[in-house]
Amino acid sequence: MWIALAATAVIAPMLFLGQASGHDFQFHLASWLDVAGQWREGILFPRWAEWANWGFGEPRFIFYPPASWMLGAGLGSILPWKMVPGAFIWLVLMLAGYSMWRFASVYLPRGAASDAAVFYAVNPYNLVNVYYRSDFAELLALAIFPFVVAGTIEVLREGWRSLPKLAVPVALIWLSNAPAAVLATYSVALIILVGFVRGRKLAPVVAAGSAMACGFGLAAFYILPAAWEQRWVQIGEILTDLLRPGQNFLYTHADNPEFLFFNWKVSTIAAAIILAAGISAVVVARRRRELDEVWWYLLALGLAATLMMFPVSGFAWRLLPKLQFVQFPWRWLGPLDFVLAFFLAAAFQNARRRWMCWTACFVLLAGLGTAIGTDAWWDSEDIPVLMAGIHSGHGYEGTDEYQPLGSSRYDLPGASADGDSDTAPPAPRVATQAGEDRNAMAANGTKFQIDRWKANSKVFSTMGAEPVVAALELLNYPAWEATIDGSPATISAVPETGQMLVEVPAGAHRVVVRFRRTWDRLLGGIISGLFLLAMAVAGFATKPAATASN
Repeated sequence: MWIALAATAVIAPMLFLGQASGHDFQFHLASWLDVAGQWREGILFPRWAEWANWGFGEPRFIFYPPASWMLGAGLGSILPWKMVPGAFIWLVLMLAGYSMWRFASVYLPRGAASDAAVFYAVNPYNLVNVYYRSDFAELLALAIFPFVVAGTIEVLREGWRSLPKLAVPVALIWLSNAPAAVLATYSVALIILVGFVRGRKLAPVVAAGSAMACGFGLAAFYILPAAWEQRWVQIGEILTDLLRPGQNFLYTHADNPEFLFFNWKVSTIAAAIILAAGISAVVVARRRRELDEVWWYLLALGLAATLMMFPVSGFAWRLLPKLQFVQFPWRWLGPLDFVLAFFLAAAFQNARRRWMCWTACFVLLAGLGTAIGTDAWWDSEDIPVLMAGIHSGHGYEGTDEYQPLGSSRYDLPGASADGDSDTAPPAPRVATQAGEDRNAMAANGTKFQIDRWKANSKVFSTMGAEPVVAALELLNYPAWEATIDGSPATISAVPETGQMLVEVPAGAHRVVVRFRRTWDRLLGGIISGLFLLAMAVAGFATKPAATASN
């Protein structure tokens, strides 16, 4: 009940002020709207974002983990869209509280575990994500994080029979948000290292490492294509100026006032969290024997998270694989708030006036939330504008890092000079040159007729006395293939923009352009299926033995 009340308090301002339109709000809402539209087309698991880049599309759903955009699209399919962000946040905060309660209840009394759950649900970094950043995917991943830590400790303690308790959360967090999953992976590795140093036994380490591998295997249908197909997009754009780790340590310095102001706000919140976590850890240190290994695990995690937010850790950000793609060192506030929630609950557990301690904490949290909410940008027009853009055929803005190689979304037909299509006419779906008619275009005596135009298949007919090169409202990407009357066709691209071109001979023809299933997506699906089957078989095989032992 207290978790539900706390989550409701977080979204309550949205009932009066509209949407908290943070940094990533339009990106996530556009994805949800696009996916919901593709579901109506019968595409159950989208890969190509149909309306990105003003209708030319992008392979967004290959690279961005599916859990958040499927949950958002699902909510949008049953609720009015203006209610969806608040509903998403409420459900995820409830999950965060529940996962923290499951973890804390193993080591703390019921009341203290409930306190930790409520605090973690509405912790300071979650408030930053809700009001400032609107990073719905990271919010979801952090709700799963306690399950990851709990599963790691249980595998180290119980061995192979607890393998699914780590494998499944690892898979889920990778399917939620890649940067948070990278941090979770390194957090698991750190806990395993601490466990090995304390126990000097190799078997638990092997079991935990195998559980992580199983988690990667379960999520292979996403991880493998995302890793392999990065070579087909401009993924390096994710680390452009002001997006690199070295520029985002706490209290950084930069020439961009807006960037600097946000960094210092987050840094101040981080400093308070670090101080509170440190004091709580010292208080709880007297009971470390009672808490056994969990105190050491969380202490190591808290120290590492703190260290990684300062420039002294720069070598680690440069050397450790994939860590640079986290971009912002202050993202370690997620794991640090998890540590803080547990240590606070443990510190207040035996306090004479525990209720007063928690009242003071939540008053401070309420004050922080009010300050952040007052400073946030509130906008009720983002969702209607995105919906109107899709319904009108204008689409929405794409992302630099998901642009296919050789493409430039700012120079595409239908985009204005500043990359905004609100006032620019939409590009024709197929033509030999720019035109105004989206469904039929005549040039050099050739007529184009659109037969079907869906996210993953484009079908049109041509009739002309001369061969032409058809320019499609579509970005060229290696997964697209074209056939003319059933025979393979030659695909190329406009050098300046990456717009797809198809060579069509003279006469009457039917052209089919289809987004095919590449080998990496097929193999990833097979690997995930095999790991799921293997874990199910192992679970059934060990269940009778466990029952007999009881």
